[in-house]
Order: sequence, then structure tokens, then C-alpha cells
Amino acid sequence: MKLISWNVNGLRACLGKGFLDFAAAEDADVLCLQETKMQPEQAEFDLPGYHRFWNSADKKGYSGTAIFTRREPLQVRYDFGGDLHRHEGRLITAEYPAFFLVCCYTPNAQEELKRIDYRMQWEDDLREYLLTLDREKPVIYCGDLNVAHEEIDLKNPGPNRGHAGFSDQERAKMTTLLQSGFCDTFRTLYPDTVKYSWWSYRFHAREKNAGWRIDYFIVSARLMDQVADARILNDVYGSDHCPVALVLKD
Repeated sequence: MKLISWNVNGLRACLGKGFLDFAAAEDADVLCLQETKMQPEQAEFDLPGYHRFWNSADKKGYSGTAIFTRREPLQVRYDFGGDLHRHEGRLITAEYPAFFLVCCYTPNAQEELKRIDYRMQWEDDLREYLLTLDREKPVIYCGDLNVAHEEIDLKNPGPNRGHAGFSDQERAKMTTLLQSGFCDTFRTLYPDTVKYSWWSYRFHAREKNAGWRIDYFIVSARLMDQVADARILNDVYGSDHCPVALVLKD
């Protein structure tokens, strides 16, 4: 089973940059998208064989997630927790017979960490949500999680220390999550590999490969033995992020 996660940074724009060709070539069982920036009715496109589930933000053209899946879920839930977390279209949970799949677009802490307090609340509440799911069946948690966990996960850790996405607070929350019974699949399989999934549009960052690894597939630890591979598809363009993939054993 192949699952792909991609922050498309505007699905309508990405559709004009080869999204459907990519989807056809990869032929994934599940596509999880973040930052769709649209309502479902704002674009018509042909993606045969996939059930489509959307979670759009209240604010038009902002945030948003989607799951396109060949395998129909047992049920689908949108958002989590209280009203605080239910307006930006940041989470979809699809339940399958063997696991829960959680597609997430984590809030950015923003410049000067203006939104760090909300980010910390989000992290704590989401961890509790994931642990609740995990008590029922294993969890696959994927998406743009807006944090580079370790220094190996970004090109220039020194100058970026304390900035959004590489603050001590955000990194500590990722550590806490992983210590709660979850595994970062790519880093578990490839502990020393340097690969990035996001590059700023500024300063020719992608040409210089001055990137960050902030897109993840994280799984319940007991699911790791079913992981055949975790990939970062950094030769795929169409967004400032590239897709990441998880392959499960049949």
C-alpha cells in the first residue's frame, strides 16, 4: 500500500503544474494534501477511482486539507478537539480496518513566534488526540508538520535556531510525541540521510538545496515493522514542498 502526502500550496495552482500527471504516475492508494486553499467546488478535475474528502478553512483561500483515497474508509472525521481547532481545515482522520490515517497541516508559529502559544496548545491537544486513536488501533499521522526536528533536518540550523519551525519549543513537542510511542518513519529508516521537503521561494533556495524537512509520515511504533519504505520525492515540482511517501508491506 502506497500513501503520499503533499503540501500543494494551493491545489488550483498545482493542478496547472502537473498534479494530475504526478498522481497518475505514482498511482498511490491514498493522496493526503495540505494547504489546498480552496473549497471543493472551486475546481473540477478528473481523478478516477478516488473517493475525495475535503476540509476547507472558514477563511477562503487559506489552509485546508484533503484526502483522495482508492480504498473507501470506514468513516471520516474532520478536525478534532474543541471549537478552537475547528475553523482552519487543518485535520482529516480516515479510519481503515487496520489503522487510522490522520492528514494534518500544522499551524505555523509565524514570524517572531507570534502564534507560538496557539501552536503549543495545538501540539498538546493533537498529541492527546493521536494517543486516543492509538489506544483503539495504530495511527499513521502525516502532513506538513511545520517543524524540522533535528539539525540534520535543515540546511542552516545555526541561523534558524529559535525561528518558526526550528524553535526549541516546537522541536521539544516533536520529541515528546515520538517518546509517546510514535516513530518518524524516514528518520528511523535513514538515520543519517540528508533530504529536504520544503524550500523557500526566495534566494533560489531549491536550486541551492537550502531546504528543510518538515513533511512527515509518523506511525505508531508497533506499525514500524510493516513499513517497507519512507521516501522524500524531491525531484517533484509544483509547490514549494515536495511530496513524501510511505510504502506499507502487503
